[in-house]
Amino acid sequence: MTDLGTLETITYDVDGGVAHIRFSRPDGANAVNPTFARELREVVLAVEFDDSVRAASVTAEGKVFCAGGDLKEFHAVGTDLPAYASAMLVDFHAAIYRMNRIPKPFVAGVRGAAGGAGFSLMAAFDLVVSGESTNYTMAYTRAGVTPDGTSSYFVARHIGLRRMLDLTLTNRVLSAAEAESWGLVNRVVADDDVDSATAALAQQLADGAWAVGPAKRVVYEGYEMALEAAGENEATAIAAAMGTHDGQEGIAAFVEKRKPNFEAR
Repeated sequence: MTDLGTLETITYDVDGGVAHIRFSRPDGANAVNPTFARELREVVLAVEFDDSVRAASVTAEGKVFCAGGDLKEFHAVGTDLPAYASAMLVDFHAAIYRMNRIPKPFVAGVRGAAGGAGFSLMAAFDLVVSGESTNYTMAYTRAGVTPDGTSSYFVARHIGLRRMLDLTLTNRVLSAAEAESWGLVNRVVADDDVDSATAALAQQLADGAWAVGPAKRVVYEGYEMALEAAGENEATAIAAAMGTHDGQEGIAAFVEKRKPNFEAR
């Protein structure tokens, strides 16, 4: 694994059980290129294998969360672009696959704009905090290409096929308020409060019960299962949670009308 202290496009640190991931190429609008894709995969793996991390906060430096693919860099590649982009997407998509499978919640704070691959990436996070002036657009067909970043999976599930087609084919731009009403983001805050609100939400999750991680998995898995399979999956998960310290502590605290003392076990 790469030394996370030598990352070029992302910064990473851990504090209080929260991994703070920050896109750090504001002069390039935090656009997706091969270096960013590889480093995103590396930090997601760091979250997965660090037992001290229980949640992740993802924010960005500068005015734009992520402007999408780095079209200037892509243009410079010339006729080798198909192979170049395919190799980049191995890392970019792998980061998203692992992020979704890890039983630790990822909270994104989006400020300014999320377009193209940035829009797709935003849709793949578990929870999203948006700045009130943030704009969202797919933008792919405007550049003559088709969607990537697993948007065909996540965006359609968040907002429905009809709206997904509207965003994809017309490049409609959504305001933060529209994105919230459509179910693309969870909450909208003042632009200056995005980073702090994102960190606070991630900290809340990190401080929660052991069951937070398995609960994420139950929700995602249940969405893909038949009714009986989803029910059995839930039964297995809740029984396991009830056997943990936090499960027993949470029930006791509710009965005793006090705040629970969770220990992530």
